[in-house]
Amino acid sequence: MTTIHHATVRDVDPVALYRILQLRTEVFIHEQGIVGDQEIDGRDLEPTTTLFWAEDDGRVVSTLRLLQDELPAHLGRVATATSARGRRVAAEVMRAAMEYAGTDIAISAQAYLEQWYGRFGFVRTGANYIEAGIDHVPMLFTRA
Repeated sequence: MTTIHHATVRDVDPVALYRILQLRTEVFIHEQGIVGDQEIDGRDLEPTTTLFWAEDDGRVVSTLRLLQDELPAHLGRVATATSARGRRVAAEVMRAAMEYAGTDIAISAQAYLEQWYGRFGFVRTGANYIEAGIDHVPMLFTRA
């Protein structure tokens, strides 16, 4: 059974935090080739940052972080284990974070995921750009 959780870093169980960082390392560093110091950027430690994750039988299978230090809020570090892709787990985590935010949300989306984020109401707000060596697009969800 999949369960959705959220907490600040200081309130996350250490085992869950380890598994969140392990998943992000698998996806961003090993799968996508992002340099490690670009992944661990210190933003997770900010008191206005909330981590969201889905656990399936004790395994973290999807995660993201919500930065709320300014408006609009910003979603990032969206990662899903290969075993959980296509199972709508990431969508559940996205919906939980969007509901929690309660405000407009920006995202620096990897360009190939533009349509996926569009399903949640995100719209492109500018031209493509390269971040960490990967094609991205700026997108915004505006709360009605």
